Amino acid sequence: MKKISIVGFGRFGRVLYELLKNDFEIVLYSKSKIERDDGFAKSTTIAENVAKVYESDVVFYAAPIAAFEEVISTHQKYFGKKHLLIDVLSVKIHPASILNKYLEGTGAKALLTHPMFGPDSITSGFQDLPMIMDKFTANTEDYDFWKKYFSEKGLRIVEITPEEHDKLAADSQGLTHFIGRLLESYGLAPTKIDSVGTKKLLEVMDQTCHDTWQLFENLQHYNPYTKKMRVKLGEKYDELYNKLLPAQLDTAFVTYGIQGGVGSFNEEAIQYYIKREKIGEHKILYLHTAENVMRALHEGEIDRGQVAIHNSVGGIVEESIHAMANYKFKILEQFQIKISHALMIHPDAKLSEISTIMSHPQVFAQCKDTLAKKYPQLKQTSGEGERIDHAVVAKELGEGKLPKTTATMGSSVLAKLYGLKIVEDNLQDARENYTSFLQIARIQ
Repeated sequence: MKKISIVGFGRFGRVLYELLKNDFEIVLYSKSKIERDDGFAKSTTIAENVAKVYESDVVFYAAPIAAFEEVISTHQKYFGKKHLLIDVLSVKIHPASILNKYLEGTGAKALLTHPMFGPDSITSGFQDLPMIMDKFTANTEDYDFWKKYFSEKGLRIVEITPEEHDKLAADSQGLTHFIGRLLESYGLAPTKIDSVGTKKLLEVMDQTCHDTWQLFENLQHYNPYTKKMRVKLGEKYDELYNKLLPAQLDTAFVTYGIQGGVGSFNEEAIQYYIKREKIGEHKILYLHTAENVMRALHEGEIDRGQVAIHNSVGGIVEESIHAMANYKFKILEQFQIKISHALMIHPDAKLSEISTIMSHPQVFAQCKDTLAKKYPQLKQTSGEGERIDHAVVAKELGEGKLPKTTATMGSSVLAKLYGLKIVEDNLQDARENYTSFLQIARIQ
């Protein structure tokens, strides 16, 4: 074996070239242009077409994992009995499947390898770096030749099957690359008080993030066991995170965080729940939005959360659904209360001066037909941030922080709390108007 070809000349293709260049005539082929420079041995040929590649008896494939099938399928017509095809992909079940599919009837043989090193690993040479090998369909003579060759280069040969490789690689290479990218996304940076452990984390991040995003993505998607690794890692993260949070913030009382403010239907619901369940000492935090409730529960600032989830007329509470999609929690109970909606204005305002009703989208959904019939001239709008809570709107309207041309809708309790004037009550489209609420807690 005096002449070999390398298909693909990216970061690892160059490493492979460094390993082989002193012992073989080499033909290089890549879709990307290869510039000839002083780094190439005199015996190196840069092929301009695929046919030149297969003048060699041995062909190494250093193409991206995702491109491997395209390369093999388009090159298949050049395969012959003289050829030994050697892949160097970081996954093994995938190339084994592809080679089985396209080598049938060609006479070509294949050898599976995974050099577990890259440009950042060979600064001191190849000594004792691991080389994964599987004989696959290669004959014994060819397999023994390459096993001996790699050993003489100082590599440590590890002989395992493609399935065993991918299982082990998911919890080693796959996990390491995932952690490295996670640290990069976190923004880990050196400080003047870094410990040895911190420096090692920085090394992991630096080494893995030098590789292309394509390699990282391919490692995660083309190894069938990395998905399980990521799921397990996420589960263990959640377990560890929750262990650091107290089972109860204060043993003397339970802290509830609710979606609404003082005078909201959420407050009415929590009071109903506490009375029904005969809850003793407790504390209520008025968090105004479902997002605030979910975040406070996740961060350990409350023991229990409460959000509105569904109304018998208005349907799903979209605000809650969107917030719930971002967090993990457990549902303790779903319960409902009957509610009614009143139209309220500033005490110094007249109905003829009102141009806008500001309230929660669910209020409008529950009063859609009635408002269209009785108050079609009034524009309907919802506030942003905490102003989505009609209890906040009522408070600000009473304090003069909103124009007197603005009205709001919600529980008639709000009028008493904030000095508003009720124009009309019971504007909901259905007499039997029920809203369901969830009591939620952290997953311990």
